[in-house]
Amino acid sequence: MSPTPRKLRSNFPKGSYLWAVRNAQWQAMGIPEEDCEKPKIAVVNSSSELAACYSHLDQVAKVVKEAIRAAGGVPFEIRTTAPSDFVTGAGARGAYMLAARDLVTNDIEAAVEGAQLDGMVCLTSCDKTVPGQLMAAARLNVPTILVPCGYQASGEYKGEHVDIEEVFIHSMHAQIGGSTSTEDVIGMSRCAIRSPGVCSGLGTANTMHIVCEALGMALPGSAPVAALSDKMFTDAKAAGARIVQMVWDDLKPRDILQPGAFSNAVKAVLAIGGSLNAVKHLQAVATEAENGVDVYGMFEELGPQTPVLAGVRPIGNHLIEEFEAAGGCRALMKQLQPLLATDPLTVTGATVADNLRTYQVANAEVIRPIDNPVAPQPAIILLRGSLAPEAALIKTGIAERKVRRWIGPAVCFETSDAAVAALKAKTIAPGSVMVMRGAGACGGPAMGGGASRVVFAIDGAGMGDEVAMLTDGHLSGLVCKGLVVAEVAPESALGGPLALVQDGDRITIDLDARKVDLDVAPAVLEQRRAQWQAPAKLFDRGWLQIYRRNVGPLAQGAVLTRPTK
Repeated sequence: MSPTPRKLRSNFPKGSYLWAVRNAQWQAMGIPEEDCEKPKIAVVNSSSELAACYSHLDQVAKVVKEAIRAAGGVPFEIRTTAPSDFVTGAGARGAYMLAARDLVTNDIEAAVEGAQLDGMVCLTSCDKTVPGQLMAAARLNVPTILVPCGYQASGEYKGEHVDIEEVFIHSMHAQIGGSTSTEDVIGMSRCAIRSPGVCSGLGTANTMHIVCEALGMALPGSAPVAALSDKMFTDAKAAGARIVQMVWDDLKPRDILQPGAFSNAVKAVLAIGGSLNAVKHLQAVATEAENGVDVYGMFEELGPQTPVLAGVRPIGNHLIEEFEAAGGCRALMKQLQPLLATDPLTVTGATVADNLRTYQVANAEVIRPIDNPVAPQPAIILLRGSLAPEAALIKTGIAERKVRRWIGPAVCFETSDAAVAALKAKTIAPGSVMVMRGAGACGGPAMGGGASRVVFAIDGAGMGDEVAMLTDGHLSGLVCKGLVVAEVAPESALGGPLALVQDGDRITIDLDARKVDLDVAPAVLEQRRAQWQAPAKLFDRGWLQIYRRNVGPLAQGAVLTRPTK
């Protein structure tokens, strides 16, 4: 298609102050003066040498920039922070992990809005960069495409498959139960990752890559994809070419991020039993898009209606490579098509229906049709109740659960270290409900606190079927073990009901009724509330202080709130 003449926001009158000083900068960089009139595209790159998730992105950026130039645009590579849970989760009790998501969004805003660029191609990688980029697209509302940059190759140890999930699990087994030796953990860590890219299971990163496509913000057929594969580079090149036309057509994120698109994305996450973290991330994108979508309500309503169509690790036995070979997100949406909204626009400029019209699923055993699901029960359940009046989440997986209703006494912990120590000391009685609190968006802050450590410690202690767990923290997207209720809201640091629980209180978790309740008399709770004191605030300097003071509730996606007048 030929460019449609329209005024670009990046173009200033020739010879004006803004034109002249910008032209001086670009002349020094070897950018021709005539390029001042072309669409100027940000190539958002979170390249970093801290983690394998990001180590290949410079190669992707090069291909995207070449494609933008060939299509008649001018690329400008910009950088953001690059959080990786397994690396940048070491400091501040893990608080930098979620807090960095919003930092990614603000990094993009500062560069793209400051320079008044016309569009963006975002190179998606690890867990927090994907929603951070989607949030920026929704906030800035300039034409944007997201490019999934692929999952890493996993390895083999002692003749068995090994990936980062096994390293995570078995390191806790070695610490708690001794069922795995330290030598084996070291051996696994040397073999688990064989290429750049994100975690190879269907954790938060691959879930969010699929979300990008299901929302219509990535090209059809681009998620998931093996990092550095020919297909990944082909998709990246296509995105670079497409973004220039999107700028001329003025096709913006808010044209795409409509309620139907969010409904489709929620159904896609449910149909793969994806990461629980997708719930708050999708809500954050909806909040930034200012479209009024209640993602939590969608999960609550659509969960019982949406069958699980694929069993990919960690909820099933299929590998992510098999899911990609079967057709990935595009095949999933084809199988879900009777349940989807098919009229939303996508980055192709066409609708969901148009993109799926001639598509054929490559393997209907890996990605099944609606009438032959992997599991009839939802793999993700949203709970409410007296302990979670706003919401709580549980990832049940696809295996039939022996126990779907749990009643037990609370054993309360204020930190993950204390909970892990109790498991190691074997002081937790079977039948208990371990309550780990103070790990919410504000209290953590940023949901730091290591709730996932406690889940894997329970498994390592051999108590996965003997205790339940309740927390206001979040879980790694690779967690799918035990009866674990997470992201209980409102959080304890803000005085939510979880703050009032004491050792011995009876708690009921009912998956079929979708309830989580505290069996304590109202008068007793009123007395406790009168005596309750908010915990001391953590991290009173730097970015974490800014985050803690401004973060909103999970119901809004835990985004940074606007100051009230």
